[in-house]
Order: sequence, then structure tokens, then C-alpha cells
Amino acid sequence: MELKVTFATAQLPGQGLLSCTGDDARAFLHAQLTSDVAGLDAHHARRAGWCSAKGRLLATLLVVPHAGGFLLQLARDLSPAVAKRLSMFILRAKVNLSDVSDAWVQFGVWGAGAAQQVGELGFEVPRDVLHCASNERGTVVRVAPERFLVLAPRAEQSRLAQSLAHCEEAAWTLAEIRDGHPQVRLATQDQFVPQMLNLERLGAVDFKKGCYPGQEVVARTQYRGVLKRRMVRARAPVPAAPGDDVFADSIPGQAAGTIVNAAALAEGGSEVLAVVQISALEASEPIHLREPAGPVLAPLALPYA
Repeated sequence: MELKVTFATAQLPGQGLLSCTGDDARAFLHAQLTSDVAGLDAHHARRAGWCSAKGRLLATLLVVPHAGGFLLQLARDLSPAVAKRLSMFILRAKVNLSDVSDAWVQFGVWGAGAAQQVGELGFEVPRDVLHCASNERGTVVRVAPERFLVLAPRAEQSRLAQSLAHCEEAAWTLAEIRDGHPQVRLATQDQFVPQMLNLERLGAVDFKKGCYPGQEVVARTQYRGVLKRRMVRARAPVPAAPGDDVFADSIPGQAAGTIVNAAALAEGGSEVLAVVQISALEASEPIHLREPAGPVLAPLALPYA
């Protein structure tokens, strides 16, 4: 009798990883990121953004507690530059910040049988979303009800790949899109304030913590109602890519938004997260991909309000 596979897995080479350790690592990250790192315990991960002084996102991050500090997941194409730029703010703090993308491997596990599979690999299964568990073999984060991120030292790659490399990374990207989890990449860096990407709805912005780069802009956007663009999920009848422009008829001569993330569909076309002018969304206007008369995006629901 053939066993039914109830989970899917993929290695994630498109994801980078920074290590931040040292006596002042927690205070340093708390002062730099949009979310509360000071109150983060060893069993919880947290989403965050890192902004420019103008409040534009230089990276979206998953902050994961690790021995002596934290691991920061971000887009691989940003990790070297973000590590270099973030290091400039360390000054006299006791912080060691480095790009460890090549020293670690990352895998995604998802589906109804994902938790069982994680347990069979020798990891404790985090019970709630954004809970995490660590041992000598690595760290597991539950990033959605039936999705897990596995971070492990490079020495674990061969062992894990036997069980956790069945799909292409695009399948994990599609699952991230369907959960409404955006990721800033090189093509979209320094374009969005956090609310454009729904980060406050994902718990990635703390409006009660102290200052961080861009904090005044982020707070003004929240409390003065000046947000003009917002992220939505949609289907495109053709392939799309991060950084592609989108257009609306009511905004002639300029783009009405940008593709944030995209994943190809087996049946053709793609699913996307796109930041779009709110006025065009409220008017239910057709949103065109790449050019004013380009293919029309079909709106899809996000799992949060």
C-alpha cells in the first residue's frame, strides 16, 4: 500500500541569514528594528523591519533567538549589504554582526503532516505561530499554523536534504504569498514604509517602543492617516517579478504600485503580493501589470483583515 505524503518540503537558497551576538545584541537590535526585541524570549521569533531614516524598508526580517544572540532571516540578495550597513551603527556596543548565509542551511516544511515530519527529524515541534525550538541540530520556527522554517548549521545539510528537499523554493514562496507574508528584496529595497506591506498587521511594528531609524515617519503614517498605498494579493495571467510596476487608469502617466513578491503557478501565470494605490483599490479599478494596457491582476483575499 502506497503511503500518502501529507507534507511538502523545500530547501531555501534564496534566503539569507545574519548572526547578531554579544552582550549588547538585544539592545542594539531593539534600537534598530521596528518591533520589540527587548522583550523577546528564547521561545518566540518575531517579524520586524529595518528602515532608512526616511522610514523606507531596507529589509524585512524574521528575528529568531539563538545562543548568545539572534539569527535574522532576510532575502539572500540583501544579506551582504545589510550586514555591512547595519554594522556601521554598532559603534562602541558589544555586538558581533555577520552574514552567516553560507554557514547555515534553511528548509521549509508545510502541510497537514508538517509537524510530524519536524518531530521525526529530532526537533521539538513549536506549538503556536512564531514559537521556536532549538537544539544542537538547529532551530525550528512555526511561521504559520501548518508551516515550519528549519534553520541548521551547514553540517546538517546532507541529513536534512534527504527528507526536506522535495520541492522547488518557489512552492514555499507561494505559501508565503498566500499567508500574506511580504519580503523586501533587492529590486524593492528602500521603496515602502512598513504599513504599505501590512507589517503592522503582522505584528512587525511596535508603536510603543522607543526610537529606531525612520520611527517618526512610521508613526506619522499610522496616526495621521497619510498611507496612500497598501499591499494586496492577486493572480496574474503571466509571470511577474519583484519590482515590476503596476498601473491603474485613474493614475495616467505613472505607476500605481509595485510587485513585492511573485511565484509561478503550475497551471500558468503567477500569484503576487503587490503594493497598490489605495484609491484605485477602493474604486475597484483594473490593475495592469508592467504597462498601462498590460495584463490585469485578479484580486485574491489575504488571510488577515
